[in-house]
Amino acid sequence: MQKRWTVRSYQPKEEALLQQSLRIHPLLCRLLVQRGIHTYDTARQFFRPTLADLHDPWTMKDMDKAVTRIEQAFMGKEKILVYGDYDVDGTTAVATVYDFLQRIYPHIEFYIPHRYREGYGISTAGITYAIENDFTLVIALDCGIKSMAHITAAKTHGIDFIICDHHLPDATLPPAVAILNPKQYDCPYPYKELSGCGIGFKLITALAQKLGVAEHTVLRYLDLVATSIAADIVPMTGENRILAFHGLKKVNEDPLPGIRALITLSELKEKLTISNLVFVIAPRVNAAGRMDDARKAVNLFVENDFEKATEIAAILHADNFDRKEVDNNITREAVALIQNDATLATRKSTVLYKPDWHKGVVGIVASRLIDKYFYRPTIILTQSNDQVAGSARSVMGFNVYEAIHQCKDLLENYGGHFYAAGLTLKPENVEAFRQKFEEVVSTTIDPELLIPEIVIDSEITFYDMDKRFYNILDQFEPLGPDNLRPIFLARNVTDTGFSRIVKDEHIKFSIKQGEHGIVFSGIGFFMAEKFGLLSNRRPFDMVFTLDENEWNGKTMLQLKVIDIRASH
Repeated sequence: MQKRWTVRSYQPKEEALLQQSLRIHPLLCRLLVQRGIHTYDTARQFFRPTLADLHDPWTMKDMDKAVTRIEQAFMGKEKILVYGDYDVDGTTAVATVYDFLQRIYPHIEFYIPHRYREGYGISTAGITYAIENDFTLVIALDCGIKSMAHITAAKTHGIDFIICDHHLPDATLPPAVAILNPKQYDCPYPYKELSGCGIGFKLITALAQKLGVAEHTVLRYLDLVATSIAADIVPMTGENRILAFHGLKKVNEDPLPGIRALITLSELKEKLTISNLVFVIAPRVNAAGRMDDARKAVNLFVENDFEKATEIAAILHADNFDRKEVDNNITREAVALIQNDATLATRKSTVLYKPDWHKGVVGIVASRLIDKYFYRPTIILTQSNDQVAGSARSVMGFNVYEAIHQCKDLLENYGGHFYAAGLTLKPENVEAFRQKFEEVVSTTIDPELLIPEIVIDSEITFYDMDKRFYNILDQFEPLGPDNLRPIFLARNVTDTGFSRIVKDEHIKFSIKQGEHGIVFSGIGFFMAEKFGLLSNRRPFDMVFTLDENEWNGKTMLQLKVIDIRASH
């Protein structure tokens, strides 16, 4: 797949000033300035995040109302229902708030809507459950901000809601007794990008302060907060960076039994990073809701006995194995459909439908098609009861939600945001929708957006990269949106003669820069088709990230190669 390379702009004066105060490699100062760090003090906060820099939870709009209402429930011995979404952010949020509350109050349960029977957010079945079981207070986590009708209906039955949500609110808000969401236009809370679990964490922090509960009781949930931040792809800045930094520390030193069980079953032995949480822990948590019932994930997180936690984790582990098998099979079917249809292959969008595809993995399949096969806005549809339901994913820079919105006359329901959306429609409208969506995309998308972009932080030479450079670079963790792993460009590198193709798909690089330059090893996954660029020691340019590789007890720097092309 052809890719376009874009090198980020530099700010030489800012970089030079920062280098004077930090006295580290100028390229590291360049990376820091690109991340909005211009002074010694902001660099110290970046490299040494401290919990003391977390914002006062009481500055969040309605926090006083939320805590007061929970205290009233305690005094009146009311039944409290902790309600949350079925994904990682929702289940970690429910586990955090539910586990904290059940340690100090007995009349409490949790509720996770079933992905297929109820769908996302506050459901009719959830409200019915609360009514039939005499709950008078519902704490909604990672959902609720758009549930006007359901929360209004609950209010008529004497059920109050506290909403803890991080999604963008509408102009009109549900009639909850308290809404904790920093994205409300009149909320003075300084940091706006918390995860749903992060907002739940702020709620129990305030409640603990009010009730005189020891701080360590709240901090025990930091590994759940870090997992939610990693999985929900929120910006790795400000409070999220602080919470993720200390959450990772807890994951590595003293994880909750459920997290430890997942780590053990996943056979992770090295120090865990955000990447491990995203690609190893989160898929196993998500698999519970994708393949069956997300309540299992909450039960795992609140289990205090490691042996019992391991039993639950084994079920999630098996769910994830099944999920991988299902989404790999569907991906193969989807690729074949496109490759065997000349019309589909030449379109600027992908809309595929098969009634027997598993609803829980269609979003994963859409992402996989974009990442590996056909880089264009993609929608994967399947049968859901008497309707067709699906997930949409987009390419960088294209608003897939807006494109779907322009097809609303063919849809029963839809929702989402810039890069991801969900939709339902009648089976008889699938083909018309496919044609209309293609028409919208082809007439509105910039052709350049159909070529994947690699954003390069900086050019670099092999002489710049040594152990000291890497040790500081390693402290850019935790990595995530707005603090991605730095990507470098090295020009005019050549093969030493020892590079080779491994497992028919990957390139094991052995390269140098300059006639007598330093030799680096590297790995380029799924790049075998570009091996010809290395022939005859011809110079080529390389885009990569810097990593460490341990082999036979020896640790060496290694390049993780993203793309190569001939030098000009």
